Amino acid sequence: MNGSSSTDDGDARGSRSSNVRFARILATVTAFLHRVTGSRFVAWGAFGFGLLSMLLIFGVASDTMYGIEHGANLLAYWHISLAWVAAAALGSTFVGSALYLRYRGPFWSRLAHSSGELGFLFATLTLLLGSAWGRVIWNSWWEWTDVRLVTFLIVWFIYAGYLVVYSATEAQSGDRYAAVYGVVGFVTVPLSYASTRLWTPTFHETTIGNSGVSANIDPLTLVVTLVAATFLYLYLLGIRIRIHELEQHVRRAQLSRRR
Repeated sequence: MNGSSSTDDGDARGSRSSNVRFARILATVTAFLHRVTGSRFVAWGAFGFGLLSMLLIFGVASDTMYGIEHGANLLAYWHISLAWVAAAALGSTFVGSALYLRYRGPFWSRLAHSSGELGFLFATLTLLLGSAWGRVIWNSWWEWTDVRLVTFLIVWFIYAGYLVVYSATEAQSGDRYAAVYGVVGFVTVPLSYASTRLWTPTFHETTIGNSGVSANIDPLTLVVTLVAATFLYLYLLGIRIRIHELEQHVRRAQLSRRR
């Protein structure tokens, strides 16, 4: 009996020790994300790479794509970059939502919602820029037969719904409902990005791993623009998280006054 009891005590201590270590790791990650999103390096990175992106797009990149020469083709660099950063932002919403459901930390809810807002914004800009570019390449603003366009529009509607759920519910319960939505709704994001491999594309070509892609995209300009869009996302994310924190302080101050 004593041996069994000491074994159970040892297991319990080991479990508590593991939980403490994990809690410390989680706190370290949270603090690191706070520092990254709020650092001046991110702000200057967004400005510097954004400026370099513009110089490369308008000074180096060719405006001829798919055999068509038009200035609107230069929109492709920001269209592609914003699409990928939108996916990263919505992926952060998924991670933040999952961690909030597991640990209930307010930071994770703020990260999920802030990334959801920015992901929705970038997805909107992706659709708008893609539509303007498509008008030149395809001679059409929109094509319902293209699987990438339709699935990406579904993503846009899904995350419009996420923002509605978050804003239409109370603080605590709203966080939980939005977190569940953020986890379940994310399945549409990889589905959209893999759609050109799962189904036959009408207009959008599979670019990664496809040596026969016919778009004339300058790799350096695209990479710089992608880095610029990533820094812009991190910069805006830091601002939005701080606004969330200020809103929380205001709510607490109002509650303390009522008491």
